[in-house]
Amino acid sequence: MPSDLEQVTAQVDDGQFGEAERQIALALGKPGLPVDKRRTLEFERERIRRIRLDFTLTQNDVLQRLREQIPDLKTEEFQAWDAQGLIERLQIDGEKRYFKRSVSNLFLLSPQAAARRAPPVRPFTTGPFEQLHPHHAEVLAAARAQEATSVAPRRLQVTQSLTVDADAVPVGETVRAWIPYPRAIPGQQEDVRFIASTPEQPKIAPESTLQRTVYLEKPAKAGQPTEFSITYELTVSGRHFDIDPSKVTRTEITPALAEYVAERPPHIVFTDALRKFSAEVVGQETNPYLIAQKLFAAVDRIPWAGAREYSTLSNISDYALHAGHADCGQQTLLLMALLRLNGIPARWQSGWTYSDETVGYDNMHDWGWLYLAPYGWVPMDVTTGQLKSEDPALQWFYLGGLDAYRIAFNDDYSRELVPAKQHFRSETVDSQRGEAEWSGGNLYFDQWDYKFEWTMLPSKSSNR
Repeated sequence: MPSDLEQVTAQVDDGQFGEAERQIALALGKPGLPVDKRRTLEFERERIRRIRLDFTLTQNDVLQRLREQIPDLKTEEFQAWDAQGLIERLQIDGEKRYFKRSVSNLFLLSPQAAARRAPPVRPFTTGPFEQLHPHHAEVLAAARAQEATSVAPRRLQVTQSLTVDADAVPVGETVRAWIPYPRAIPGQQEDVRFIASTPEQPKIAPESTLQRTVYLEKPAKAGQPTEFSITYELTVSGRHFDIDPSKVTRTEITPALAEYVAERPPHIVFTDALRKFSAEVVGQETNPYLIAQKLFAAVDRIPWAGAREYSTLSNISDYALHAGHADCGQQTLLLMALLRLNGIPARWQSGWTYSDETVGYDNMHDWGWLYLAPYGWVPMDVTTGQLKSEDPALQWFYLGGLDAYRIAFNDDYSRELVPAKQHFRSETVDSQRGEAEWSGGNLYFDQWDYKFEWTMLPSKSSNR
């Protein structure tokens, strides 16, 4: 029998908000309710509120938006796309509600829908390294020439800011903010130097913090936004591990590696559906690297689309398996779950990507690492995925390599911030935009904005 909490979670997932609210109210009214259970129930209530913010569109809203781009759209066409699950929706208490990004996502997921748009049509944009790029060859050539796994360094200065809306917090109340900040990772990002913050007197989390941030405080003023920012420098290197599949052996799972092959509810669970998918993809293969290749390719085939807020999803890897689309963090968690299920250690990494040649390009991004004996930990970026090249080393660049245009803020997901938040996080999994709160509660994403700005600097040469 599922527990009361499991029933509430399932009801929220299924859009049965009225019944879930009733169950939550009954449970919270019981005397002697443990603090952790009370907090979990209160978050399910908050999750309902956040899902409503994600699913703001009615069917008429979607039709109107589609007809702005497809003026002669037939109702039958819409119904066909809807029936195929290409227009993400949720039945909330019996009413169809559509995801706020469902229209733009449709054109990513359906070539037929994209072809129906009336000109002028804006082309879909991607990051510069999502296709074969000279930088990939630069990293490979340097790694081979220098017999190194860390090459082609880039040094940059970053200013990241978080601005809370005017009057989002009562006048005089202290606004607390956390802005992501990198830690030094040998061979990947080094020589991290903090320069300045607004306001001053920042509290920088210890370097051991897996979701590292800079903490700042500032009183709210009437009619004025509350602004926070940090500036720092660091050197980021490209990575390449020259993996010979014939040399890869089954990893001995030591105590240090045990957590990286384990389930970690709620987002990494070895469900029956995951086991079935894994068996179909892996088949009889036993070589860990070739298993990783098969799983990487299978997850890479899932189309990218704009994501729901992670905090609204009860099991992200399962969502990525069934939704028909996924973004970078969802694909990464699915691949991590599949690798772990097959006894291959896997862990998370995420941060921000950018480019010194594409004006105005930057983006939040998630990727990961897997452990292959005898090579140790090697990187993987399944969302950037395979590159179109006849050279296998370039084709599989992102299974054992990384470009030098990404900062890692997080070496794990869903870890405590330092200092800890008093209220629920806006992002319960990742940490890229930042967090904010005051004594009266969390400040959600609709109450503040963020910005990531960078400048490339002369590099300091360092290779490993």
